[in-house]
Parts: sequence; structure tokens; C-alpha cells
Amino acid sequence: MEADERGQTLAKEEISPSTQSPPEVEDFRPKHATTGEPLSLLREVLVILVICLAQLFTQAGVGQALASLNIVGDDLKVTNQASRSWEIAAYSLTVGTFILIAGRFGDVFGHKPMFVIGFAWFGLWSLLAGISVYADGIFFDFCRGMQGIGPAIVLPNGIAILGVIYPPSPRKDMAFAIFGSTAPGGAVLGATFASIFSQFLWWPWTYWALAIACFIVSLLAWLVIPSSSRKIDCSGLFQRLDALGSVVGVGGLILVNVAWNQGSSIGWTTVYTYILLIIGLIVLAIFAYVEKIATHPLVPSSILSRDIGFVLGCIACGWATFGIWVFYTWEFLEIFREQTPILVSAQFVPCAISGLIAAVTTGYLMSRVHPAWIMLMALLFFATGSILVATAPVKQTYWAQTFVSLVIAPWGMDMSFPAGTLIASAAMPAEHQGLAASLVTTVVNYSISLGLGLGGTVEYNVDNNGKALLRGYRGAWYMGIGLSGLGVILAAVFICVSRRKR
Repeated sequence: MEADERGQTLAKEEISPSTQSPPEVEDFRPKHATTGEPLSLLREVLVILVICLAQLFTQAGVGQALASLNIVGDDLKVTNQASRSWEIAAYSLTVGTFILIAGRFGDVFGHKPMFVIGFAWFGLWSLLAGISVYADGIFFDFCRGMQGIGPAIVLPNGIAILGVIYPPSPRKDMAFAIFGSTAPGGAVLGATFASIFSQFLWWPWTYWALAIACFIVSLLAWLVIPSSSRKIDCSGLFQRLDALGSVVGVGGLILVNVAWNQGSSIGWTTVYTYILLIIGLIVLAIFAYVEKIATHPLVPSSILSRDIGFVLGCIACGWATFGIWVFYTWEFLEIFREQTPILVSAQFVPCAISGLIAAVTTGYLMSRVHPAWIMLMALLFFATGSILVATAPVKQTYWAQTFVSLVIAPWGMDMSFPAGTLIASAAMPAEHQGLAASLVTTVVNYSISLGLGLGGTVEYNVDNNGKALLRGYRGAWYMGIGLSGLGVILAAVFICVSRRKR
């Protein structure tokens, strides 16, 4: 009897639900930061939409200035073509420079509040940029620079939010890829609206419309983005924000960038241009020392691994090429092919479509291909796009080299950005996601502005004081080809080093 009872007990244990239940399937859905519960599909879509608007509006800020460049320049009496590039360079300069600080502020005060504040700031200075129609070109460029601080705040904190709410998974890879895919579309969208407002209404409405949109997104972000459960600790803020490092680092980056962009408009024979460059390099050297002794450095040396160094180097070369490519291609179509801004905007539409396809493809490849190979492919796309447009004859049909260049170049953008962002995000703990995003977006946007300075410097020295403008444009494009070629070499070295390590 006792044996029968033991047998019945064992049988019950074998068929009990606790022992027969299937293994848990890991949930890769984004989690609410406060409750830990997965977000609903609708909430997830809204969060991704709002965060993607950060990237879309950032590039729209580039596109809107590019499309209305000559109209605004004429209206504000800015006659020097190289000086007009400040309308774009001032914006990209502050976007790239202030991202480091904005990422740290997000780590300390919370990514959601900084994201909301960033869009509000973006809207305020977009409003003032439109009002500058009653002032002059200097005030407009100043407003453009202040406007760029808004994207500098929203970009790293938006990426950080994605990094925190998503666990490592293909779903996270695709979220970052979708974020990156909005860049070409944003530039085209901004250029299209700027063309419409500038040609048929009044160019200030380009900036006023963006201001209204930014205020709406700021409110929407507050409503849909999950709040963090972490309490804000205000103790030791000076050290935790690395205030000294922030001031020195931002100062050095601004001085170097201003020197390069001024050199392209007034020439390097002007004394203060190279003095600014020398002082800027000295200040950056001081920044490196300050970071070594800081208790909470903006860029801890421990996170700068070899892989991240290679990737950031490749991104810098590629996006500097992009800055040259997009500026001089647009100007080439307007000035030499005598196209209206609206028609040029239409001709740039393939960038948005091709960029979306590239981003989805990259999201698929990220979990299957080593990032070094993705970077190599991205730099080859950057180089090919520049070669095609640099060698295109003025009278050639749009559907030949120009169209192919506009299809190919976005693949460089949308393959390099998600790859770099994911590598940096995976290398950082959750409390430093703002820093991870800052590194990539700083390099991307700062490189655009620096690339314009490098390209403009070449143009200034080969266009014979504006008498050989086409020659100057081609010289700038060749500079971009050289930069992307350097990136290809870096990516190839990265692949060889990675294989040797294995």
C-alpha cells in the first residue's frame, strides 16, 4: 500500500502544471520605466514617432536653410556666397557642440524632461529666426546657432530613451534604424516647406511653421513618453555635470569650427582666423587634461574602446563628406542648372525614399553582419555619391549621374548612424545612455559643420575670387571624396584588426 501511494504521488508530480509548463519566452517589448510593465503597441508606436521627430526636425533645420539660402541671403544683404554657408554651419555647429552637455544633463535630470525642454527651446529660437527678417544677417546667423541647441538637447536624450526602454534585441535594432531613417526625409521635408514658403509666401514662415510644430511635439512628448522612476539628486551638481569640462570643451570646439568656417569665407590670410584655430586646439588640449582629473568626466577614457574609436572616426569622415555633398549639390542644381528651390526639393525626394530602404536594410543587417563591414559599406556609398556628382557635366540630364548620386548617398547616412549608435549604446550602462548618444550625434553634426568649412576653404582657394565658381564647387567635392576615402581606409583597417583579434 505504501508503495502504491508513493507511486501515485510521483505520478502526480510528473504531470503537475508546475513541472510541465513551457519555458518563458523573453519579452523584448519596451518597458515602462516606473512600473516595469511592457508598453502597449499603440504607446510604443507613439513613443517611437515622437522620438523620431527629433531626428526628422533636426535635419529639417538643415534642409530649410539650404532651400532658402539664396533667397534669405539676398533679403538680408549677405552677398558673399561663402558667408551664406554660415546659415547652415552655425546651426550644425551648435547641434554638434552642445550635445555633450545635453547628454550629461539628461543623465542627471532625466531624459524625458530634457527632451521636452529641448523641443520648446527649438521652437522659441525658430520663432526668433523668422523675426530676424527685421534685423540683419548677423542676427539671423546668431538665431540659427541658438536654434541648433534645441536639437542638441533632443537628439541624445531621445536616443537615450530608446536605449533605456528597449532591452538588447532585434526590436531595439529596428527602433534605432527607424530613428536613423528619418534623416534624409527630414532634410527633404524641411527643404520642401522652405521652398514653398520662400517662393510663394514669405521666407520667415519657414521658421514660424517649424516653431509651431516644435511646441506641439514638446507637449506630445510630455504626454506619451514614459516617466522615469529615478529621483533627481541635486547634490554635487558642479562635479556631476563636469561644469569646468563642459565650458572648456564647448569653447574649444566652437573656436576650431569658427576658424575653419571663417577661413572659407574671408581666407586664411586674415590673422584672426588661424589665431582662433591655434587657441581652439590649445583649449581642446586643456579639455583633455581636465577630463583626466575630473570626478565625473563628460567623456570617461574608460569608455573609449578601440572599436568605438574606429567607428567614430569613420562617422566623422562620412558625415563631413555628407555636409559638403548636400550643400554643393543643392547649390549646383540651383545656380548652374538654374532650377527653382521647389524643383530642387522635388529632385531630392529620392533621398528620402532611398534612406528609408537603407535604414530598414541596416536594421536587418545589424544582428547578422559585423559593424565594421557595415561601416565600410557606408563609406563606399558616401564616396560613390560624391564622385558621381563631382564629375557630372552641367548640361547633363538629371536622370544620369545626379539622380544616381541622390539614391546612393543616403545609404551612407543610414548605415553609419544606426551602426555607430548601437555600438555606443551597447557599450554603456543605462545611466550613461545620454553619453552614448552624445558621442555619436556630436561627431555626426560637428562633422557636417566642419566639412562645410573644409570644403569652403578649398572652394575659396581654387575659384579665382568667384570667377571660376564651378571649379571651386568641384574642388569642394573632391575634398569630400578624399574624406570618404580616408573613412574607407579606417574601416578596412578596423576589419583587419578585428579579424586578427579573433
